[in-house]
Amino acid sequence: MKKRYAIVGVGGRARMYYTALDTRYADTSELVGLCDGNQTRMDYANQSRGELFGADPVKTYGMHQFEQLIDEQKPDVVIVTSIDRTHHTYIIRSMELGCDVISEKPMTIDEVKCQAILDAIKRTGKHLRVTFNYRYAPHSTKLRELLMDGVIGDVFSVHFEWLLDTRHGADYFRRWHRDKRNSGGLLVHKASHHFDLVNFWLGSHPKTVFAMGDLRFYGRENAEKRGVTRFYSRAHGSEHAKDDPFALHLEDSPRLKDMYLEAEHEDGYYRDQSVFGDGISIEDTVGVMVRYQNGAIMTYSLNAYLPWEGFRIAFNGSKGRIQMLVAEHSYVSAGGDAAAEGAAKTKRITVFPMWGEPYDVEIPEAVGGHGGGDRVMLDDIFGEPNEDRFQRAASHIDGAMSILTGISANISMRTGRPVNVEDVVRF
Repeated sequence: MKKRYAIVGVGGRARMYYTALDTRYADTSELVGLCDGNQTRMDYANQSRGELFGADPVKTYGMHQFEQLIDEQKPDVVIVTSIDRTHHTYIIRSMELGCDVISEKPMTIDEVKCQAILDAIKRTGKHLRVTFNYRYAPHSTKLRELLMDGVIGDVFSVHFEWLLDTRHGADYFRRWHRDKRNSGGLLVHKASHHFDLVNFWLGSHPKTVFAMGDLRFYGRENAEKRGVTRFYSRAHGSEHAKDDPFALHLEDSPRLKDMYLEAEHEDGYYRDQSVFGDGISIEDTVGVMVRYQNGAIMTYSLNAYLPWEGFRIAFNGSKGRIQMLVAEHSYVSAGGDAAAEGAAKTKRITVFPMWGEPYDVEIPEAVGGHGGGDRVMLDDIFGEPNEDRFQRAASHIDGAMSILTGISANISMRTGRPVNVEDVVRF
């Protein structure tokens, strides 16, 4: 019997899941329903499924009809890809109605919602899995292998720098993510990927977090300081946006046009807001210090307006040092080839032994989104998972620990004080 799946939130992230269910895993899996606040977007998803994969349309439900979806379609698993601030609502209610859950990262955006999810898992006994595709990228797995095998001994410190460029980084300031009430800011929405990787690589969890951050580049006030005098609220229909390299022109992308421009009459959501407008409440420049339960410390920085996309990380240990450099393809979410999202165009791992010559480590090649991680992760979720010594499948504990670094960082920025993670939620 096929396992039955429903998807809640049919924006850009949902496409990866319904594509997988309709193609590679169609023999064992079945999509039985879509739920979203926008009927046009759900119709577009059904239309795309039919045109691309020959799939029959599934019944659609408004957000207020979520319980009706569960009652009528009886999914085994609910896939949550809605706006981050709503994740906890659908995760908790799905479990209360008897379903297991797969959630896009971040699991949720603050400590109150995180606690509610943890309590619901205890209360219902249902299973929650959080999708961290970066774990499955070959370079990430190789780094985990080197550290697990003790190539540099005990790890004492980590320096991690992630850079988002003026195409990808700017995209968070056009969308609903720009309101911290929706996303928790980049330290939760985006950096949960990065913090999960460090937890994964170290085999440890955060203990103490201290952070500082500001909105320094995006936003109207910052643009005015740089001498900008022409402003607009959104790119569509604006003369000022025509020559702005930061503008997103929805009509130039068939997918963005159909999914957002043609759908905005229903909910008033504008996908192409100006990154130099008012109302942005998330940071674009952040620095974080973390002490882990195993004693390692990390310095982390994230900047969202640079001319280069990718990350650099270094691990210093009792037997030497490992450095990894990954340059990624820049992209606009749902704006083109999904395989380009997070895909690595350059990757290099170098080991510096304490008393030996440095050497580069061979990294297996893979294709697809997030450095080749998407395909492997989907096999793990929807296929027959193989025994995995690297333990890449992420549980609700992993999901919580990834966001708790960012949530604690947000608390630290508000209070100016370090935060003990064990004081934030109870497991």
